[in-house]
Amino acid sequence: MPDARQLRTILIAVSIALMAVIASVSGLNVAQTHMAVEFGASQSTILWIINIYTLALAALLLPLGAIGDRLGRKSMLIAGLGVFGAAHVVAGLAPTAEVMLAARVASGIGAAMIMPITLAVITSTFPEDQRGKAIGVWTGVAGGGGILGMFLSALLVDVADWRWLFALPAALVLVALVMTLKSVPDSREKSAHRFDTVGALVSTVAVVGLIFVLQEGPDRGWTAPATLTGLAVGLIATVGFVAWELHRRDASLLDVRLFRERGLAGGSVTLLVVFGVQAGIGVVLFPFFQAVLGWSGLLSTAALMPMAVMMMIASGLAPRLTARIGARSTMATGIALGGVALALMALFVSVDGGYLSILPGLLAMGLGMGLSMTPSTEVITGSLSREKQGVASALNDVTREFGTALGVALLGALVSAGYRSSIDDRLHDIPQGAADTAREGIANAVAAAGGTDTHAQDLLHAAQQSFVDGWQQAMWAGVAVMGALFLYIALRGPKNTVPAITDEAAATEAVAVL
Repeated sequence: MPDARQLRTILIAVSIALMAVIASVSGLNVAQTHMAVEFGASQSTILWIINIYTLALAALLLPLGAIGDRLGRKSMLIAGLGVFGAAHVVAGLAPTAEVMLAARVASGIGAAMIMPITLAVITSTFPEDQRGKAIGVWTGVAGGGGILGMFLSALLVDVADWRWLFALPAALVLVALVMTLKSVPDSREKSAHRFDTVGALVSTVAVVGLIFVLQEGPDRGWTAPATLTGLAVGLIATVGFVAWELHRRDASLLDVRLFRERGLAGGSVTLLVVFGVQAGIGVVLFPFFQAVLGWSGLLSTAALMPMAVMMMIASGLAPRLTARIGARSTMATGIALGGVALALMALFVSVDGGYLSILPGLLAMGLGMGLSMTPSTEVITGSLSREKQGVASALNDVTREFGTALGVALLGALVSAGYRSSIDDRLHDIPQGAADTAREGIANAVAAAGGTDTHAQDLLHAAQQSFVDGWQQAMWAGVAVMGALFLYIALRGPKNTVPAITDEAAATEAVAVL
């Protein structure tokens, strides 16, 4: 068993590796215009450069997590860091959009090798009485790392060049690689069964199909042939995967029978919804900051930092609360706070109130997410055996990715629909051409306002107020979803067992806090 100092080093190493992966998910969003100009690429190509990373990451999490269990988690982590770092160097030097696209695919593959192993190292290395705190740190980085990465990316674009976006993850990978080689112990599964190759391939097809639909549906249209084809492929592959895994039973990639247990089912559903809500809020907030308040990309990203900080703090506090009141009660508390946060934003958001009208909701959302994510992750990893921690971690990560894509697609669609239905009644005195442009979205309305002379202020006010109306509709829909999740966890969540805290354990915790 590693000593306290080595455990601390292990946690720092995997957290830095995870930060590199998470920061790369959203970092390129701030450089879309720069890439389009430099590569002479279409918006569709730029979106594929951004989204292909997430697609490759989500699709390969389960297979590569299982392979890491068998071949050795340290070896897989080192290989993943190598692939990920090399891909970022190529991306930073890419002369064409095609090279950039290939580098992003390689980055996604490397990330899929890294992400599940970081959590599997924690769950297979840390003793039970310290595991919850370590998972709390991991979930804090996973939840808040994306916002922090986006802020640093926006800062780099503003003060340097967009290609420096790839230097930050590469530097983090280098540090994580050195620390992994020195401190992370190896662990692996000893299985009597052959690797489930069919299950791995079918799961990859299922995830690619479903994530493709969620990413492309809003742009291509939900009834477009490509969208419907992706949906059909994803659903058929999902059904086939479940049937195959039931057939393989104990030799399966993922024993789907375990979803009958409250812990695995409740934790997965919670992460799906909570990450969906977080991602959906991000979709709403950036247009609000930039088009309604007129802020820059850097300032807009900085405005999300209070939520990220609260999320990280709450993730660290969640294990202690779980030890006192149990996992189900902690998850329910976090979910309730998330619902309250959405209600606060729906009730008080306004054009005139600006940032202060949503700040209480952002703080409450960060607190609620941190309290719900940590115990959810812990019950998922606790539902699978020690030898299957790579698969358990991958399942945790796949759930997060699906939730993120689902939240962006659904809450984004709700805001857009609410905006369009609201702005129609406010465009009666606006010239027809400008009015038609404004109906497409608030960014289009801001662009069109410059050519309407005396109507510019009226058009801007109409678009801003309509966006707030759409915001409120989306937030109330989120409240309903969080309410349903709260009832589900309260009634069917993981068992609310509270571990006994001995005097010695309490003393140890007190020393750790100091």
